[in-house]
Amino acid sequence: MPTPLLSCFLLALYLPLFAVAQGKEKPLKIGIVSLTHSHVHGLLAAFRNQGRADIQIVGIAEANRQVAQRYATQYGFSMDLVYPTMEAMLEATRPEAVTAFGPIDQHLAVVEACAPRGIHVMVEKPLAVNLDHARKMEALAKKHSIQLLTNYETTWYPTNAKAYALLEAGEVGDLVKIVVRDGHRGPKHIVGEPEFLEWLIDPIQNGGGAIMDFGCYGVNLSTWLQRGKKPLSVTAVTQQLQPENNPKVDDEATIILHYDDSQALIQPSWNWPIGRKDMEVYGRTGVLLADNKYDLRVRYAEGYDGFQEKAFHLEDRESPYNDPFAFYAAVVRKKITLEPYDLSSLENNMIVMEILEAATRSAAEKKTIFLGK
Repeated sequence: MPTPLLSCFLLALYLPLFAVAQGKEKPLKIGIVSLTHSHVHGLLAAFRNQGRADIQIVGIAEANRQVAQRYATQYGFSMDLVYPTMEAMLEATRPEAVTAFGPIDQHLAVVEACAPRGIHVMVEKPLAVNLDHARKMEALAKKHSIQLLTNYETTWYPTNAKAYALLEAGEVGDLVKIVVRDGHRGPKHIVGEPEFLEWLIDPIQNGGGAIMDFGCYGVNLSTWLQRGKKPLSVTAVTQQLQPENNPKVDDEATIILHYDDSQALIQPSWNWPIGRKDMEVYGRTGVLLADNKYDLRVRYAEGYDGFQEKAFHLEDRESPYNDPFAFYAAVVRKKITLEPYDLSSLENNMIVMEILEAATRSAAEKKTIFLGK
């Protein structure tokens, strides 16, 4: 018969294991760094929905109290969660992971603060403002063994996942060409938060205009579909079609990636009259058309210009592959392991940064940039 002291010890030892077995694992403690990127709405919705079982927001770093108060009122969280600096938030709340929702040029500072503390980091796309920042972030993540993920909206599209699976299965033959189009009418027309617009059209804080803001989507998807293979060369052109709205940055771009056996054409724009995030994947015998998040068509070639078409209207992917924060928690908790060139992975996004740097250089110098091995 165990003594009372021994019984208490055994209870303390096995209770956490019992909780995990019953699906009551403690939520991942997340800190938010900055509220100036409107994608933060997706995470703050956790407050309005009375919390989530997988994550717990323990602190927010935001120097602009007016911005923080606006979000606090909208989502119903206490201003006691808000700290004036990232350092103050990290020290006071000790998060296991952070999400960065600020200017892209601040991503490096977030990793510099978090990595030595063993805190995992997820940033909004793209990974960094330039390749130099990305390489410093990569070195810190590897040195301190943290996860460093990049979040793209299109990662969670069931159409993109289905297109990848069909390509892998040989449904349309060997890959020949990828065409990705992303964008909208431009930040001045759609961005409601002034603090977001301020840095989004700034070449220092955002690294460029449409070529960075939306070019990263296509480069990320192409790197994934190419299973991590780098292009041999990158050619890009940029234009400024709305100088009155985007005086310091490009708002129109075309990027061509030349692979040894295929090509990718990426068309990021702040001039599309209708917002879009679509992808076409051409094989030797057909084409996969991911029209949006839920609608996918497969065309099978017949003769010269004929085809048979199969259409799919898809449901959301299963958890945690339908939500960036559920996915983040699952990766940190080691419930899933990232594939080397997964859309969110560091390996993929280091290649993305190398290609984007080559693209901006190509546009500036008006020449094709050849990549090293």
